Amino acid sequence: MSALDGNFLKRLLERDAEFKRVYEAHRDCEKRAAKLGKKIYLTREEEIEEKRLKKMKLEQKDKMERMVLKYSGTTVSVVRDR
Repeated sequence: MSALDGNFLKRLLERDAEFKRVYEAHRDCEKRAAKLGKKIYLTREEEIEEKRLKKMKLEQKDKMERMVLKYSGTTVSVVRDR
């Protein structure tokens, strides 16, 4: 989402409650995964949690991209190898 113009992102966050919810969920996953990523050693449970958070973060990013495309009037399929 860093490619978005700051003003455009700000308007979306102010005007679209669903976009704001998805954006905040994305940021939360990002922060939690980064916190785990800073650890020198992860337990098996922490490794699983880190992978889960990264997957959720990507899913939220995909949702935001679709919402931005819808908002801008562009229709493009988002396809990713997973």
